[in-house]
Amino acid sequence: MSAVTRLTLVTHAITDAVQAARFPADEPLNPLGSRSAEQAGGLSGATAGAFCAPEARTAQTAGALGLSGTTEEALRDLDCGSWAGQSMEAIAPDQLMAWLTDPTYRGHGGEAITDLVERVRLWLNGVAGLGDRVVAITHPAIVRAAILCTLQAPPESFWRIDIPPLTATTLHHRQPAWTLRSTAHALTD
Repeated sequence: MSAVTRLTLVTHAITDAVQAARFPADEPLNPLGSRSAEQAGGLSGATAGAFCAPEARTAQTAGALGLSGTTEEALRDLDCGSWAGQSMEAIAPDQLMAWLTDPTYRGHGGEAITDLVERVRLWLNGVAGLGDRVVAITHPAIVRAAILCTLQAPPESFWRIDIPPLTATTLHHRQPAWTLRSTAHALTD
């Protein structure tokens, strides 16, 4: 019988960019996010490994949750290119609509949703055989992509998945596939 891997994807706590509907840069948690992460509960420990996206907000969330792990480049946030740090209102409406409806859109000079989904698919393939429990502190975009990969859903469904800050989504892998166990479970009480 093949090993079962339980992967819990935890989204970082809230930042100013999240609250202001800005495209993220490498910003830290804001005071609300820091307090929420420090008060969070409901996350069982990883026994096979812990991974953390490279951004400040994920490292701060991991620290507040008492987790330390390997920095994993594949878990970095969606690269929004020249839009990083800008508000959604600052983007031309036709460009924003193209980004929200065309998963191959790269007009901002960053990553397309299809690129992100493929990056996450490759990472999931790598952790599938680890067995036991794995925790990854990452971003809503990574969790959306992981759900799409698990359900074999089209990339056009990316924006139809709501993944709030400081939530846990759990996937199980048993050969030959991943299974979605729970989605966006709040870590705060």
